[in-house]
Order: sequence, then C-alpha cells, then structure tokens
Amino acid sequence: MAKHLQDTTTLHNGVQMPWFGLGVFKVEDGAELVESVKAAIKNGYRSIDTAAIYGNETGVGQGIREALAEYNVTRGELFVTSKVWNADLGYESTLAAYEATLNKLGLDYLDLYLIHWPVEGKFQEAWRALETLYKDGRVKAIGVSNFQIHHLETLMKDAAVKPMINQVELHPQLTQKELIDYCKKQGIQIEAWSPLMQGQLLDHPVLKEIAEKHNKSIAQVILRWDLQHGIVTIPKSTKEHRIIENCNVFDFELSESELSRIDALNQNLRVGPDPDNFDF
Repeated sequence: MAKHLQDTTTLHNGVQMPWFGLGVFKVEDGAELVESVKAAIKNGYRSIDTAAIYGNETGVGQGIREALAEYNVTRGELFVTSKVWNADLGYESTLAAYEATLNKLGLDYLDLYLIHWPVEGKFQEAWRALETLYKDGRVKAIGVSNFQIHHLETLMKDAAVKPMINQVELHPQLTQKELIDYCKKQGIQIEAWSPLMQGQLLDHPVLKEIAEKHNKSIAQVILRWDLQHGIVTIPKSTKEHRIIENCNVFDFELSESELSRIDALNQNLRVGPDPDNFDF
C-alpha cells in the first residue's frame, strides 16, 4: 500500500514505478504545460506521463529540464512515460518514433514506453521494436495501453518479453475487474488513465458522502480507491493547487465497505474510445 507520493510498485522486471503521477492528456504545448510539469515535480511528483499524439512532448521535456535545474532533482529520480502512436506501429517505424519522442523530450532514455492502442495486425511488430529497445537498454520498461484480455493473449503468444504495464481507462464507472484480475495473474501492473472520468464523477452522491466523511474531495477519494486496489494512477491537472490536492491522499484510508460501495458504481461506461471498436 502506497504511504507516500514517491512510493513505488515493483514491475515484473524489478523496475520501480511510482504509484502516483501527472498525466498531461489534452494539455496544449506551451507555458501552461511547462509550469504544470514543474509544479508537479516541485511538489514531489516523480512520474510524468505523455504520448506522441498529445503533441506536447517538447513542453514536457522543457518542464522536466527546468525542474531538474531549479529543484535539486536528478533525472534518475524521475519516471517518464510516452507512447507510440497508431500511425507509427511497425518494427522500423516504432524504432524511429521512439527516437523522435526522445528528441522532443530532450532525454536520453524513457522509463516506460507503451503501445498506445491495439491496432489489429500492427501491434505485434511494434512490440518486437519495443523488445529491441528494452533489450538494448534504451528504455527501462515496456508496456501497452488500452489492451483488452484478448489483445494481451495475442501479443504474448509470440512475445519474448511480457508487458510490464497495461494503462487503461479506469474509474468507478468502469472498474475493469476482469482485466485487473487477468493482469494480476500475469504480473502485469494496471495503470489508470482518466481516473476521474474527465470530471464527470465529481458530484456523484455516493462519492460525495464518502468524501465528506473523510473530509476529503471526491477526486481524492477516487484516487485513494485506485491506490487501495493496487492501481497506478495519473490524474491530469494544470493548476498547482489541484496538483497538490490530488496527491494529498496518503493520510486517510477507505474502509472495505467504502471500497465495495465505490466498486458497485461500475456501469462499464467509457468516456474514451472502445479498444475493440476504434478507427484511428
């Protein structure tokens, strides 16, 4: 159980990954992004998650560089994730995409590189490229995003290296229990994107009641629920006060009955695309 913002989970290859990080989905490249990355690192965050398709790797890299210079943090203390986009899935094209990502971020390596979506017939070759990068020591860990059980089974049929992470949409109305159980058995760490359902849960009566009992915000209750379920979580915010609030979840604990009440909110409801039915 995570007791502190910088506590880590051990991935199946021995790499330590923070349980809690900053997501930057839909944050435009520019000053606001740079400042939010810096604010997160200044306030103790050590994990930053971006992706090629977000179009903001340059700003994330700038925020990291400025934070390292200003806040007495080293690159080795950070855990930086990016993802290869669908158009670049393929052996050579994925290797090239990785170089482009490093270039934009201004980094020598990534801590985690993910296949962003399971494009049928393409993700196996991309995975082979990730395995090459991993075996060559260019990246500390590799994984996937938005993979259902059957995608993982297809991938692992021929894979030499098992994914260390599966980053999926996960929140109280999409609890992904079956997928979590499968990944647990396989030693694949689940990570939640859109843990707050893009703000759609922030007035839910059940969550409100639990939050009031603990004198916490609904966002804090949801993020605590992630952690108590052993899920890595990466809430997005650009405002420093919210970045601080989001990570203030290590001084309370949800009871078993509260966890069950939140679990029971599941409706298999997505705010993002369906991994079995997307066309991009």
